[in-house]
Amino acid sequence: MSDDRSLIRYRLIQARDSLKEADVLLQAGMSRRSVMNRLYYAMFYAVLALLQKKSLGTSKHSGAMALFDREYVKSGLIKKEFSKALHRAFELRQKGDYLEEAEIFPEDIEEIRPLAESFISCAEDLLRD
Repeated sequence: MSDDRSLIRYRLIQARDSLKEADVLLQAGMSRRSVMNRLYYAMFYAVLALLQKKSLGTSKHSGAMALFDREYVKSGLIKKEFSKALHRAFELRQKGDYLEEAEIFPEDIEEIRPLAESFISCAEDLLRD
């Protein structure tokens, strides 16, 4: 069990670090694609921490999101709003990372940034129990 706890702590540190990285990139005027990448990963690492609590895992992002939705959203432990934000951030990250000349708009960052912070806080609260 101690290994699970240390991995959960590690994933939460990754989540918070990715959120800080997004802020640094944004303040430095770096590409919004890079900012969105870090915002998505901040949320994704929190998902991995939550899944670790239930000893669940997958090698694919889509699989992790599906498990998260099944275990945490459908059960009512986490608001559906956070699932929508996670899926939206994933979509924007995919677009920014893989589509040529794709643009991430300031409004996308303004939408996802506060949700990412709330998402991580919610995960931390759940994992404190």
